[in-house]
This record gives sequence, C-alpha cells and structure tokens, in this order.
Amino acid sequence: MNWQQLSLMQTEIFLVLAVLLVLLADIFTGKDKKSRIIHLAHLLFAAVFVSSFFMLDKEGRLFGGSFNTYPLVAFFKSILMLGVGLIMLQSVEWVKKELIPKGFVSEFYALMWSSLLGLFFMISAGDFLMFYLGLELSTMPVAGLVAFEFYRKRSAEAALKMVLLAAMASAIMLFGISLIYATSGSIYFEQVRASAEMPFLELVGFAMLLAGIAFKISLVPFHFWTADVYEGAPTVVSNYLSVISKGAAVYILMILLFITLRRYEQTWTIALYILAVLTMFVGNLFALRQQNMKRFLAFSSIAQAGFILLGVIGGNVLGIKTVIYFLLIYIFSNVAAFGVVHVIAMHSGKENIDDYEGLYRTNPRLSLLLMLALFSLAGIPPVAGFFGKFFLYSTAASKGFYWLVFIAVVNVTISLYYYLLPVRAAFLRRSENPIPYFKTDLYSKIGFVILALGLILIGLYSPLYEYIAKLSEIL
Repeated sequence: MNWQQLSLMQTEIFLVLAVLLVLLADIFTGKDKKSRIIHLAHLLFAAVFVSSFFMLDKEGRLFGGSFNTYPLVAFFKSILMLGVGLIMLQSVEWVKKELIPKGFVSEFYALMWSSLLGLFFMISAGDFLMFYLGLELSTMPVAGLVAFEFYRKRSAEAALKMVLLAAMASAIMLFGISLIYATSGSIYFEQVRASAEMPFLELVGFAMLLAGIAFKISLVPFHFWTADVYEGAPTVVSNYLSVISKGAAVYILMILLFITLRRYEQTWTIALYILAVLTMFVGNLFALRQQNMKRFLAFSSIAQAGFILLGVIGGNVLGIKTVIYFLLIYIFSNVAAFGVVHVIAMHSGKENIDDYEGLYRTNPRLSLLLMLALFSLAGIPPVAGFFGKFFLYSTAASKGFYWLVFIAVVNVTISLYYYLLPVRAAFLRRSENPIPYFKTDLYSKIGFVILALGLILIGLYSPLYEYIAKLSEIL
C-alpha cells in the first residue's frame, strides 16, 4: 500500500497525528504554561480542517472495501469538523478555568478528536465491522468527556448512565449485525444488498441495528438517556453530543437504508414514520415542562431528530441533500444555543429559563444570538432553520406523506411556544437580580460571530444547497 492509496485516509491520518502531537506537547510543557496547549490545539485542528477540503475531489476504497471515501462523505466530514471547531472555540474559557488548574488540558482535546475519528470511520465504512469499530471508537471517548467534571457528582452519574445504556444498545446492534451476516453470508454493505435468502431473520437483524442507531440519534423510545446525560455533562460535551455525534449517526443511517437495505424500503418507511411521529411529539411535549436550559435543549434535540426523519423517509437523492443541508443548519443553531447557555453558566452559575429574565438589558449581544438560534430551531423566517425545515417538508410531501407533514407542522406550532419562553424571559421580563454584564473571551467572540453570520446567511445562500445536491447525485 503506497501513499497515494493511504491518502484516501488523509483526514483520519492527520487527525491521529494531531492527537499525538497535543499529547506530546502536554508532556513537554510546564505546569505554568499549559495554556499554550490550547493555542496549539486550535492551530492543529485548523490545519486538519483546511486539509479536509483537498479530499473533496477524491474517491476510492481501502482494505478491500471496508473504508470508502467520495466527495459527499468528504464534505460531510468537513461539516462535522466545522462544528467541532466552533465547540472548541466556546470551550477555551472553560478549559482555562476548570481544566488547567486540575492538570487536564490535552486529554480533553485528545478525547474529543478520538471520538471524531471514530465518527469518520463510521461514516466511511463499507462493511459492518468498520461501522461497528467506528461506532465504539466514537462512543468510549465521549463517555470519558461526559465524566470530565469528575469532581461533580452529576457528571460522574451522567457518564455511568451513558456507558450502561450505550453498552446495551451496542449489544443489541451487534446481535442484529450477526443476524444480517448469518442470512447474507457477508458483512459488506453491497453484498448484503444483493442477498435475500432469509428475509425474516434479516428483518429482525435490521430492527436491532435500527434500535442501536436510534439510541445514537436519540429517537423515541431510545431517548431516555439524553436529558440526564446532557444535564450532567459539561455543556461543551452536551453540545458535541447533540450535533456532531447525532449528525454522523443520521448520515450512516441514510447510507444503510438507501443502499444496503433498499429492498426493504416499504418496511423501514413504516418504521421511520412511526419513529418520526413519536419522536416529534415526545420531544416537544416534554420540552414544554423544562426549566433547566440544558434539559430544555436536550428535548429540543430529540424533537429535531424527529424532523430529520422527514428527510430520511424520502429515501432518494432529494432526501440525502435535504438532510445534509438541514444538519449543517442544525449544527449552527444548536451550537449557538448551547454556546450562550455555556458562557452564561460559566460566569453566573445559572442554567434555568427564569434566570434569563432581563438578560437583554445586561447582555444584549448574547440575547440576540440566543434569539437567532432558537428562531432557527423553531423554523421562523428569515433565519436558516426556516429553509431547512421547508426542504424537509418538501421531501416528505414528494413521497406522498402529507399526514406526516401535517403532524410535523402541528409539532412546529408546539415548539414555537417553548422556543419563545427563553426569548420572552430575556427580552420582555424584568428581574431585580438579573445576570450581570460580563465579557466573553476572544475565542468565544470569534465563534459567536461565525455562528451569527451562519444563521443569517446559510439559508439565503442557495449555491451551497445546490453544491450539496450535486455531491448527492454523485453518490
């Protein structure tokens, strides 16, 4: 195997090198200079991110088809890296305040990048073995990140819940994969597609596989871990779970459904229909009851997963490009919302919606960004989320799922109410003891500016959607 072949894994190789370099830097950096690792980590990740764009014109396979790359998956990896980069910008102040005094800096970046590496292997997988290895590689580091605030009881508790439930979901998924292998005689996606010897057992295996992926996406009824883990984990880790991990799981779900299990389209369409309805209603109705902003955004992310299924259920090129476009918008919306919650909690220790009363009078810029993010999640024009949801509805309607679109519109109406609760608290309510004015660090400001511009411009920049559509047709 020469470098030309290995260059198909260029992004993954560079990411591994970045992990090694940041760990080596920690060894050779004195205790009083640990903050330098933060700057090094951002430079390394920026270099890997820029290099990922050189993969947009490459296509090929490695290891007998276990690892695949093509323009669409390369572009999606760049989207995930953009999300991780924005989360890293938001985390700088937290790393300086919480991690450096306790001697943990490089470990944070190494675990996050290792999880991202696992997601890259998962979405490039050409067989179930690579898919499962990537899934496990992405899950274990995140469990460590959830428990990173080990000096807080709720963080350790959240990690324990995640590990136990993830292990159960992984076991169910692995058994499902074994049934698929038993019926098809192969673990390669393309060969499984061509086999149909024992359809009943294969359908049982598919159901178990879907259950495991549904856990990763937080689809109902596999969502019970989400709110507790999001609340207990550090906010930057909750942010990562809500967008990066979920986005990769949605992508591999589309690949499995549209390519490997295409002949069972009628069956999985019914399953996704039911899951979409349950997920939208449960996510939205439970979000109505939340006071803690992290639990509020956790149930919001569950509801958004239900909306994403409207695009997946399309089962065609239109569905692929719509879902990827929506995931890009969702990354900007959710990262912005979690980012505001994070900096407020960092400076005031407050996380409840009522604590945001009068926020606009003391911190107007954060209030405006929070409003943009929540409006985008709700699908209110002219922010980007409106266009994302509109395309999702169009995809479902193009396949004749008019009742599903109607149910989605009902759920959007429900979501409008609770998304406006924090906005009302920040802009219309007064408080005798509002959150005081505070300044965010330079890294956070840069991230917030990028997020604000993205929320406004992505929906209006039609060539981006057309570019995604072009890549989807190649797939």
